[in-house]
Amino acid sequence: MDLNLTEEQRLIQEMARRFAETELAPVAERIDQSGDRSVFLKNLKDLASLGFMGLNIRTEYGGAETGTIAFSLAITEIAKACASTAVTMSVNNMVAEVIQAIASEEQKQNYLPKICNGEFSAAAFCLSESGAGSDPAGMKTQAVKEGSSWVLNGTKMWITSAEYAGLFVVWAVTDPGQPKGKGISCFLVEADTPGLTIGKAESKMGQRGSATNSVIFEQCRIPDTALMGKLNDGYRIAINELAGGRIGIGSLALGVALAAMNYSRVYIAERQQFGKTISEFQGIQWMLADAYTELQAARLLLMNAAFAKQEGKPFMKQAAMAKVYATEAANRACYTALQLMGGVGYTRECPLERYARDARVTTIYEGTSEIQRVIIARELLREL
Repeated sequence: MDLNLTEEQRLIQEMARRFAETELAPVAERIDQSGDRSVFLKNLKDLASLGFMGLNIRTEYGGAETGTIAFSLAITEIAKACASTAVTMSVNNMVAEVIQAIASEEQKQNYLPKICNGEFSAAAFCLSESGAGSDPAGMKTQAVKEGSSWVLNGTKMWITSAEYAGLFVVWAVTDPGQPKGKGISCFLVEADTPGLTIGKAESKMGQRGSATNSVIFEQCRIPDTALMGKLNDGYRIAINELAGGRIGIGSLALGVALAAMNYSRVYIAERQQFGKTISEFQGIQWMLADAYTELQAARLLLMNAAFAKQEGKPFMKQAAMAKVYATEAANRACYTALQLMGGVGYTRECPLERYARDARVTTIYEGTSEIQRVIIARELLREL
């Protein structure tokens, strides 16, 4: 792998950095505290106009077609300013990619341009349920065929962007008689479909600007053409697409951690104690060195996974490694940054407390750290 970025990748990274600094950073705290939806949605629309809501989608469907490496770089830059915006952008790209991968040509033409150009503020990935989080194969939501329609019944949980999503990719059991995980199919459901209801927003510890809701399906009737991909092949699709999503979340975690460490680095270079700046103390320097070394290792793991995916090579293990390492390193880095800043870092005068709250969930969603280790071990044993 050539670690030098292409000119296009550098341009995308720089564009994302400029947008984050000029548009997101000034409002990130307000969005976190007040949930200002109008500003948040405007920023999503602006990201779409820049091509960031469909970075790995072909141009014929309205995407930017820049590749997975550019996607990872962009997510990291956006997350440095606003993790809530970054997770929405990551999930939106994941939904678009699953549609591009398995949908019919008519479905692609109908939905991908709307997802990429901002006509839909966002798209949502409806997989998890209250009893089927780390074990999505245990889902209870069902889709029953009735004539030329499917009828959905069930509840999905922890759905990012549910309140303002224009389209939902929904997984449901279509053949309960098959072995666990084998009788699941995937459907495209538009937001205004009768029988689809958005539940209350979760009051979250972090990433508060991004809506997270339950999505309830009660006799939700969708046409036969809403089926995406092959019947009863949905679980395999979900597992494959989650692997790509983990590159996005790892990249997000990296961005949050870099923001925290960069902020604290400036502080320790200015803060004086015992007659000199605290950055002159060896103990402080080692904390700084260890944190940045871990984050650089996380960046390289993410680039390795992104490169494998972009080249069409197997990347399940690489994505799991990158996700578990980047997200856990990010949590450590955020707490190191807080420690470096002392008492002032614990106040809302500084963004460190927001960074720490935003980083925490990255070891949980898109597959917990524990599930990543299961995946890594499974893939290593398969290689024997």
